[in-house]
Amino acid sequence: MPSDSTTPELQPITEIAAKLGLTEADLVPYGRTKAKVRLNVLEKHPPKGKLILVSAITPTAAGEGKTTTTIGLGQGLAKLGQRVCLALREPSLGPCLGMKGGATGGGQSQVHPADEINLHFTGDFHAVTAANNLLSALLDNRIYHEGMSRIDPRRIQWRRVMDMNDRALRNIVLGLGGVLQGVPREGGFDITAASEIMAILCLAGNFGDLKKRLARILVAFTHNDEPVTADSLNATGAMTALLKDALMPNLVQSTEGVPAFIHGGPFANIAHGCNSVIATKMAMGLADWAVTEAGFGFDLGAEKFFDIKCVSAGLDTAAVVLVATCRALKMHGGAQKGELTSPDPERLAKGLVNLDRHVENIKRFREPPIVCLNRFDTDTDAEIQIVREHCENKLKVPFAVSDHFAKGGDGAVELARTVMEHAEKVPDPFHPLYDWAEDIPTKIWKVANGMYGAEKIEYSKKAERDLKSLEKWGYDNLPVCIAKTQSSLSDDPKLYGRPLGFTVTVREILLSAGAGFVIPVTGEIMRMPGLPKNPQAEHIDVVDGHIEGIK
Repeated sequence: MPSDSTTPELQPITEIAAKLGLTEADLVPYGRTKAKVRLNVLEKHPPKGKLILVSAITPTAAGEGKTTTTIGLGQGLAKLGQRVCLALREPSLGPCLGMKGGATGGGQSQVHPADEINLHFTGDFHAVTAANNLLSALLDNRIYHEGMSRIDPRRIQWRRVMDMNDRALRNIVLGLGGVLQGVPREGGFDITAASEIMAILCLAGNFGDLKKRLARILVAFTHNDEPVTADSLNATGAMTALLKDALMPNLVQSTEGVPAFIHGGPFANIAHGCNSVIATKMAMGLADWAVTEAGFGFDLGAEKFFDIKCVSAGLDTAAVVLVATCRALKMHGGAQKGELTSPDPERLAKGLVNLDRHVENIKRFREPPIVCLNRFDTDTDAEIQIVREHCENKLKVPFAVSDHFAKGGDGAVELARTVMEHAEKVPDPFHPLYDWAEDIPTKIWKVANGMYGAEKIEYSKKAERDLKSLEKWGYDNLPVCIAKTQSSLSDDPKLYGRPLGFTVTVREILLSAGAGFVIPVTGEIMRMPGLPKNPQAEHIDVVDGHIEGIK
């Protein structure tokens, strides 16, 4: 692939808004090229457009260009004269400054202004951080003033967050320094994207819903085993105030001037991996085609997109685009990291089993799959032909090659035409994997067996205790948001391809009562990532007033 292009000449955000039928009165400007959109727009423009979900096969560590493909598809649809709007997640500072780099697409398919979107943007992540840590402060303040008489400091569920990869803060002792400095206890930090408040922000339908969800956050237990909620700490009002502006979605533009909402940023391996319900519905209300994404492979973000986001918000898709790359297929066929860009039709063909599983998974929701090969300049015609024939002859699914990184919308026209041809003409409701009313072990089994291909589920002693507690407290009717590695269909990141006969081990089950789901944790999942040996932050600088080094 060629290197990323320079930032294009951006249109004023008022002109981008006008493409969607929005006026200046609908906007809260954040400079010339970005703005928040007022929530009353949803009342004037209810969802009506077709929703297209972009997901991917099990990715390599570098990712397979899912966001870039989403943007490219939007630009391709615009090239064909369609009214389209994108709905994407916001980048987290942690990965941007760590190993992954920026998350605004690439090449000729990006969202802009990229440096501002990657660094601070409109302050949504900071608002989530502040609301989360206000709740932590109010909790510790209550413990301090009430002493040990009521809240059990050994059973505090709520952790502080920051939008940075910092492994040293995963587990800490706080409250040291004497009688006036608080009550000593163990605690720790998660990354902001893993905060329950981020999930709440993305699932809330309006201010009233936001407030209800914040109120029911479970933060601790008393010595009498009674739950302590955010509402019982009188935290709900102030938290809502801190999130007032953050609840409004952010409007920006793609390289070719396609309108794009960027709002919310939960990770898919530790949360539900989708942008906000409000932004998605707004995109559907303002355009004929709304193109969104779900994080990592289909088995993670897309499963949660359907079973959590769509069920709770009443959304449905017209088609699912599954992004595949030759390099990922070769990895699943046994190629090593240094071999992924070398021609290897044999290993590529062997790795097609991973693609097969994800196509089957899409069909489990009774949604039409479309396979998109995100083309890299190291791909050979022979390799591409192998994937095309496999999709068209064996899987019997639509297939398109897309070169949107190098050519923008022009490179995605084939994909856009394929989507328009194969998207549902008449809405046909998707079929969730499970009913929320089923018990938690049944829901976990249906995801682990149906999506991952697991043959058995094992529970640790702690997970078994967690199950009994959730049933006791009446939370067993919530959906499951399984925390799992993104590197494999299994819970073992080293099992590539299509693993068979494996067991998924549930270590513990966390509760996000405000967001409205339980989190079965499998494998070694870190809710606070660490920085790599050579973090991207070491290569970022400001030269002549311009930020450089965000990839």
